[in-house]
Amino acid sequence: MGTLLSLAEKFVDSFRVRDVVYITSIQHRKSFNRNRGITMRRVFLKGMAALGIAALAAGSMMGSASAQSLLEKVEGGEPIRIGFANEIPFAYPGDDGSPKGFVNVITIGILKSMGYENIEPVQTEWGGLIPGLNANRFDIITGGMNILASRCENIAFSEPIATVGDAFIVAPGNPKGIGDYKSLVDNEAIMVTGAGYSNIEAAKAAGLAEDSIMQVPGPTEILAAVRAGRADAGAGTYFTMKQLADSSDGAVEVTDPGAMPEESFNWAGIGFRKNDQDFLDKFNAALKDYVGSEEMLAAVAEYGYDEGSLPGDKTTEWVCANR
Repeated sequence: MGTLLSLAEKFVDSFRVRDVVYITSIQHRKSFNRNRGITMRRVFLKGMAALGIAALAAGSMMGSASAQSLLEKVEGGEPIRIGFANEIPFAYPGDDGSPKGFVNVITIGILKSMGYENIEPVQTEWGGLIPGLNANRFDIITGGMNILASRCENIAFSEPIATVGDAFIVAPGNPKGIGDYKSLVDNEAIMVTGAGYSNIEAAKAAGLAEDSIMQVPGPTEILAAVRAGRADAGAGTYFTMKQLADSSDGAVEVTDPGAMPEESFNWAGIGFRKNDQDFLDKFNAALKDYVGSEEMLAAVAEYGYDEGSLPGDKTTEWVCANR
């Protein structure tokens, strides 16, 4: 605003100086010109100030519009934007860009049961999901989003939709005998995982040093690092690591998730902004009836989700406090 006023002053002054030069030979009109210039200047500056106030008011109105809750948006006919990364089999884009993966299927099934079918898929990188949600680029985030205390500080989670165990991909024959996070430390192994994955916290808790953890954008890069020998183990959920091993033509194998300690098991949920609690309450009520139903299990069977993947009786409150 200060810059605008300065420019306005110079602009008005240019008119005042020009007028003074023009009538400089007419002595008795100097006072008139000076007063005229001052008057013009005041009028111009008042106009600029009024424009500034109008601009601030418009900005405030735009801010209020963007602050609409999700419930208000959908009741107004706007689509629900679902953000997800390329995380097979949790959530990923199909060839036509449509949302695939069992977490997307569950989320869309719940929304449909609530009467909402206007869905807009938005793909991003894993590390951009939570920041993008809070920046209002999405309304809901899916993927294999484990409910963790650190994440619960930043977003609100639905009740759990799946139990998720960890596993590694390793070279054929598992030459370093890697089966859990402690074995990474014992074997001085290099672990690769996705930026923002819960495996980072789990490995650090087991004593693995920061410089022994390689962070990459996602599953494709995890597989590439292990195949090339840049990392001894790739870490992720069992669902994802098994899919990578199955697609590698024998270049890597997946470890037994049962070898992992109980505390490494997690529960996945759907992420919402904290100020959308009213919508989340409705979503959780519908989730209670949908998750575990025959309809849901049939819809997600192709992704390897079965009754053993159901979340059990754990609540989001408990998981946020214990993970």
